[in-house]
Amino acid sequence: MQRNSGKLYTGICSKSEQNSVANNITLHFNNTFKDVPIVLGDATSATANTSAEGQVHHFSELKYVVSNIRLIKAEGGEIPYNINDLDKGAAVVDQSKPQTLDYVLSNIPAGEYKQIKFGLGVKTELNTLDEARFPVFYASAGANDTEMHWEWGTGYRFTKIEGFYDTDNKELSIHTGSTVEGTNGDPDSYTQGVDAYRDIILTLPNNAMVGRTAPRITINADFDKLLSGKTNTITLGDDNATPSAHTAVNMLLFVDNLGGDGSSDISGMFSVSAVKN
Repeated sequence: MQRNSGKLYTGICSKSEQNSVANNITLHFNNTFKDVPIVLGDATSATANTSAEGQVHHFSELKYVVSNIRLIKAEGGEIPYNINDLDKGAAVVDQSKPQTLDYVLSNIPAGEYKQIKFGLGVKTELNTLDEARFPVFYASAGANDTEMHWEWGTGYRFTKIEGFYDTDNKELSIHTGSTVEGTNGDPDSYTQGVDAYRDIILTLPNNAMVGRTAPRITINADFDKLLSGKTNTITLGDDNATPSAHTAVNMLLFVDNLGGDGSSDISGMFSVSAVKN
C-alpha cells in the first residue's frame, strides 16, 4: 500500500512477502494398533490387539519421549528445533493425557518442509537427570503419574508400556531406555552401555507450508509394531514381558521395533498420515 499526491493506492503483496513470517507447526501424535486408535484400560476394557504370532495384548499405560526435532526444507537444509534444550524441545507423549498428543513447534522459519526428523528418547549427551539444567522436562518426566525416570537415576525412560497379554491377562510391562555401565553410586565410573535412542526420519506426503499457514502434521505411532515389527517378531513370555525379567538384549528387540534399527529401518512404528496447511 502506498500514498501518492494525496491519493491512496492498494496493492497485492507478492507470495514471498506473504510467506515471509515465521509460524508454528503442530505435531499431532496418533497412537494406534494398526488403524485402530488405542484406548487404555483394564484387561477387559482396553483396545485389544493380536500380534503376528497370535498373541493378544492390550495397554493400561502408554508413554514415550520425543526430542531432537529437525525439519528438512524442500530445497535441502535442516532447521533444528531446540535440539540441546529439553525444556523447549522435548516432550512426553502420554496416551492418557490428550493435551500431550499435540506438540507445538513455535517460531518456525517460513518456507516449505519435506521431511521431519526426531528422536525416540533422549540422545546420550543430554540423557542425565539434570533438574537444574532442564527443570521443566525433568518435572514433566518425573511426575508421579508419568514416571519416566529410571529408578537407578542415570537417565530417562524412553518408552513405558504397561498392560496385559495372553488370554489369562498376564502382566505386560515394557520399559526402554539407554543404560550405563560402571559402579553403582559412582557417576565418575559410568560409561555408555546400551544406546536405546533412535533417530526417526519421516518424509511428508505433501510439503508443510509455513508462513501464512501454521501446518498440522499427523504422526501415526502404530504399536502393533511392538511385537510385530519390521525388524523383529516377538513372543511375550516369562523372560521378556517385565523389566525385572528381560535383559538389555531383549529390550533392544523392542527398541528396534518401535524406533527402527537405524540402518534398514529408519522409521520404526512411525509414519505421517497427513499434513494440513
